[in-house]
Amino acid sequence: MSEELLINVTPQETRIAYVENGMLQEVHIERARRRGLVGNIYSGKVSRVLPGMQAAFIDIGLERTAFLHASDIADNYQRLIKNNGDEKQAEGIADIGDLLTEGQQLIVQVVKDPIGTKGARLTTSISIPSRYLVLISNTDHIGISQKIDSEEERQRLKDIIVKHNTEHSEYKNGYIVRTVAEGVSEEDICKDVVFLEKLWAAVKAKSTQTSSKKVVNLLHEDLPLVMRTMRDLGGTDIQKIRIDSRETFKRVEKFSKKFIPEVANCIEYYPGERPIFDLYGVDDEIRKSLEPKVQLKSGGYLIIDQTEAMTTIDVNTGAFVGHRNLEETIFKTNLEATQAICRQVRLRNLGGIIIIDFIDMVDEEHKRQVLRGLEKMLLKDPERTNISEVSSLGLVQMTRKRTRESLEHILCEVCPTCQGRGSIMTVETVSYEIFREILRESRQFDAENYLVLAAEAVVDNLLDDESSGVAELEEFIGKSIRFQVETEYAQEQFDVVPM
Repeated sequence: MSEELLINVTPQETRIAYVENGMLQEVHIERARRRGLVGNIYSGKVSRVLPGMQAAFIDIGLERTAFLHASDIADNYQRLIKNNGDEKQAEGIADIGDLLTEGQQLIVQVVKDPIGTKGARLTTSISIPSRYLVLISNTDHIGISQKIDSEEERQRLKDIIVKHNTEHSEYKNGYIVRTVAEGVSEEDICKDVVFLEKLWAAVKAKSTQTSSKKVVNLLHEDLPLVMRTMRDLGGTDIQKIRIDSRETFKRVEKFSKKFIPEVANCIEYYPGERPIFDLYGVDDEIRKSLEPKVQLKSGGYLIIDQTEAMTTIDVNTGAFVGHRNLEETIFKTNLEATQAICRQVRLRNLGGIIIIDFIDMVDEEHKRQVLRGLEKMLLKDPERTNISEVSSLGLVQMTRKRTRESLEHILCEVCPTCQGRGSIMTVETVSYEIFREILRESRQFDAENYLVLAAEAVVDNLLDDESSGVAELEEFIGKSIRFQVETEYAQEQFDVVPM
């Protein structure tokens, strides 16, 4: 399997494309003016406590206050850990009102970027990643990546952390050992522990200074996109990393030689005149990922509708008629759709609740195979996903962890004409709205005549198809009505001015 990273850097933005066997699988975009906040640590101030929601709003200096749930406060997080992470079993979780008070200063970390109208999601259980480890504050829990299969290796790694913390009693934090730590020497693991402990101590010291002045402040900012990507490379499956910026290439090369020597030989500078993303048609794929319709090779297609509440994916046979019978045609379309769905979910970075409407299948074995196919393809997704069984209506519900905005939210904005509805009122509907507004105003104001300002298509409709209706209205109210085209008006926009 061929896996490549293409890194396109300009002063305005950085784009990283993950390509597998020549096909784009993921795109990450970070703009200089709007960097993501996930991983950033702040000194925040409690602006409002909401006992009914078991949550609080925290001011961290952003446009919107951020959201902190009781379960994400360190004391409660400890209780959840001790109950195997099952919130339903975690009895005796402290009430938000007993933990926070308005005006209180505390250290918080962003775990989800602001999305749509929602503010950032916070936690007080701080996690700081390094190459091999993730430091978890306010806990003594030591976890090992599930992807490390060997029990012997898992125990070895855990013993290294326990031994080091025992010898250094000032180190009282928990750790998660990352996948790339498998087979790494004790010396390198301990170096990471020391680095993270010093970094966390510096953050706390800065927080103490901030708290004394009672101000909101950024205490620690996560690495920029390129360096985060290099830090988080899990293993050596990437065969090639191409970078089109000489300056960025030098920084990445230096970083990799120091921290990830196993991939240093994979990194190369791309000096070509042809844009790096054109090598695999990445820009074309990005444009396609902003469209609702996804064509399948067989002739079937998907319709993807992304809203703030959830994303729905509808599977259709389209032009695919099959060769045997209807049930076989439906099964093959659904099976092919599982691959396309998993790719689109990653490419578009869809998160939260996702409802998949597969074409109804009668055969129970077909349903099982489609579900297994979906589960198998989702194993490649680095984000955590959960899938339900096929419902009686042929629907599959799934959730996908969302930490950053989707590709559509990064690259697009709400249509100013339809306000995100995806449709606008017809000229006929707007014309009748104008008739009703003129009637309302004729009863409120004693005007000599009325001037209607509207879009050209609406005015044309009023003077042509609805001319008899206008004449009847003028006779009914005993006033004349004039029309004026406003080129800047959207189709639904109009004004009725008494003269």
